[in-house]
Amino acid sequence: MLKKPFKGVIFARLKTKSMSKISTLELEERKAGKDLYSYQKGAIDKIFTAFEESPEDYHLLYQLPTGGGKTVIFSEIVRQYLKHHKKKVLVMTHRIELCKQTSNMLTEFGVHNKVVDSKADLSDQAEYSCFVAMVETLNNRLNDDKLDISDIGLVIIDEAHYNSFTKLFKFFSQSFILGVTATPLSSSIELPMTDNYDELIVGESIESLIENGFLARAEMFTYNVGLTSLVVGANGDYTVKSSEDLYTDNDMLSKLLQAYEERSKGKKTLIFNNGINTSLHVYDTFRRAGYAVAHLDNTNTKKERAMILKWFKETPNAILTSVSILTTGFDEPTVDSIILNRATKSLTLYYQMIGRGSRILKDKKTFSVIDLGNNFHRFGPWGDGLDWQRIFKSPTYYLDSILTDDELESNFRYEMPDALRAEFSKSEDVHFDIQKTYVDSIRNGESSKVVLERSIEQHGKICIENSEDVYDALALAKMLGDDIDFRIQRYTKCISKSTYNFVDWLKGDYRKKLNSYLRSNFDEVFEQIHGYPPED
Repeated sequence: MLKKPFKGVIFARLKTKSMSKISTLELEERKAGKDLYSYQKGAIDKIFTAFEESPEDYHLLYQLPTGGGKTVIFSEIVRQYLKHHKKKVLVMTHRIELCKQTSNMLTEFGVHNKVVDSKADLSDQAEYSCFVAMVETLNNRLNDDKLDISDIGLVIIDEAHYNSFTKLFKFFSQSFILGVTATPLSSSIELPMTDNYDELIVGESIESLIENGFLARAEMFTYNVGLTSLVVGANGDYTVKSSEDLYTDNDMLSKLLQAYEERSKGKKTLIFNNGINTSLHVYDTFRRAGYAVAHLDNTNTKKERAMILKWFKETPNAILTSVSILTTGFDEPTVDSIILNRATKSLTLYYQMIGRGSRILKDKKTFSVIDLGNNFHRFGPWGDGLDWQRIFKSPTYYLDSILTDDELESNFRYEMPDALRAEFSKSEDVHFDIQKTYVDSIRNGESSKVVLERSIEQHGKICIENSEDVYDALALAKMLGDDIDFRIQRYTKCISKSTYNFVDWLKGDYRKKLNSYLRSNFDEVFEQIHGYPPED
């Protein structure tokens, strides 16, 4: 039975092209508030040009990938704005951690600022020219008339794609609003960003930042997953309940562990889940397997969180499984591997999760991404030259072009892992197309049952041609579980019958029939393949 680690013990501790080239060491030693990179200076120039050429109530959106230094850019903008204007600045964030980080960055730039949180004493607000506030706290303070905003000339919104900010726009009808985001696509399809912003300025692309040494390159590894059991909620993304039903299944947990051991073993790894219960199952799975793992969610205290993140930073092969809270405001350059142990319909979340591994280090040029949610097939490679202007202007067009899960899975093809493929090295081709076989059988007026019969014959053939005797063949057949399950899932889609009990029965029946086929036909098929009978 899965148990949540009790308070204070949350982890298992074991022994264990538009830019000029600059050096990685220079990147690591760069201090905030000092020199800016050429692309950052260029962005600031474009933004101030918009200030000068637009009305004072203009709404401008600036896009820059995670890791490109959005906070650095708008901190310098605040510094310059206050230097040349007699009005004040307000910076809004959606999380308390971002609030504090932003305040610290502004301080490094020499901007005297005040954090407006729930405990803030605002009796001295007249002494400050810059305020940093979380959206909900600010909304309460403004509705209670506790903060004087009559002299706010510039409002900066961090992570502007969150639509929660829009309810505050009414308070700043005479202010220049600058939204910054890595993905200019609203978190709500009902509130497109083009309705709230007049213009989008697109910053450096991910590919450009990688080529010039500012970001590490993602090496993507995908594992096809059946997602048709997932349910889409009111927010447009998969519900936690349906995700947890899928991702806490033993087969999915085994696939996760297998993927980690194939692609990320020994690397510092961050695992993203959709639900606390899933993350706890993941924690328990890796702990039982003997790995250094920790679990983190929003129920942990600040002290526990600090302890876990310190352990994660200092442990070379650490695994941290979490639930969304590390998608923003978390920077740990030593992360070598990201595992998406969830599916999402949010392009923004997809980019945020992968972006957690993109920070560079002296000896880090690449990082691994394991996708267990078909996200790669849904959105394409991370940094694959998206047309942000088109997405900003026509978000519905972009969203409608994303393939459904049924469409994605219809294009899947099972690929044996390298180690398993080596067991079938004498077979030139191990693939069997269930869908094509089904279509051909229907056209020929045959029963759909012949599809699985021919699949069993093909499985039997590759087992036999890689065996010396029937016992070897039966042992190989046991290794084909994932391939069998994939074929059954594809078959049930073809016949439009996929109740859980029926699919489960088919999987068991297929295995029995494959074993029976091998016992009954081994000698005959062996001789057909090799031209001579097997040795006694």
